[in-house]
Amino acid sequence: MTSEEFHLHAQLAIQSIIEQVNNWGRWGPDDELGTLNYITQEKRVQAARLLRRGTTFSLSLPLDRFGLQPPMDRRLNPQHIMLTSGSDLLAGTQPGQKGGYGYADDMIIMALQAATHWNALAHMFHDYHMYNNRHCSLVNAEGAAKNSIAVASAPIVSRAVLLDFPRALNVPWLPEDYYVTVDEIEQTLARQQVTVEPGDILLFRTGHMTRFSASGEWNEYTYTNAPGPSLEVLPWLHKHQVAAVASDTWAFEAIPSKTPLWLPIHAVGIVYMGLMIGENFLLDEWAEDCAEDGVYEAFICAGPIPFSRAVGAPVNPIVMK
Repeated sequence: MTSEEFHLHAQLAIQSIIEQVNNWGRWGPDDELGTLNYITQEKRVQAARLLRRGTTFSLSLPLDRFGLQPPMDRRLNPQHIMLTSGSDLLAGTQPGQKGGYGYADDMIIMALQAATHWNALAHMFHDYHMYNNRHCSLVNAEGAAKNSIAVASAPIVSRAVLLDFPRALNVPWLPEDYYVTVDEIEQTLARQQVTVEPGDILLFRTGHMTRFSASGEWNEYTYTNAPGPSLEVLPWLHKHQVAAVASDTWAFEAIPSKTPLWLPIHAVGIVYMGLMIGENFLLDEWAEDCAEDGVYEAFICAGPIPFSRAVGAPVNPIVMK
């Protein structure tokens, strides 16, 4: 197959998947939630019934300057700055404070997608458009006029299902060039004795963050090859009415892509399907607990910080069992 034939074949395959998963207009012309519409009030009540022990797990990375982003990258790791502190009180530079009475205050400077985060539906464009047939010009220097992350701040409360691929395959982590297929998703669900239901949030554990945590070489984590699902997984997610997905990698999907598009799941899933995608979720502690009690479902509350007009935002996902 020549290079031109490969690109033509790949483009036809991408177009076929777009036609299978396209949700433009499904929830009306004004919709900005996409697949989060699958999470109904009844779904949240059902998810709350999963609470048995009261055990909680945070799926967020620490927000600090020792994060995942490489030096000189535009996605700056969180920089914590003290505006005033106990040192200022001792130095007498807090005006009007006497007798040891004072205060501390601080601020954070960071890229909104530098750590554990959700991507907004305004994060990606394809053919100059974003989700629900909105033109890319609606996202400019002032931010996103439509499809911003703020609209997702409340809806993300549902049932979470963990897919622990390394444990299912009895390996510490998946190789960096590993492509997760639909068959492997279904086989892992069967091994874990759990099913996927409409409105679920699926968490894909690949062990990628486990690997880099063990080595400490975070500078080689972001923008390098990573395991994850391939584009062909999207119709399966669409069929099962999955509300959102996230993983323990920097891009969720497999890198490198097998298509001419660098991030095909982003381009097709976010733009046409309206799929909420989360990245850099810390899944190891929860996965250990699931392996111990054999329960791979849980209640999850994972609303992003509602930055107005932003195209992504940090999140501290809390899973409860």
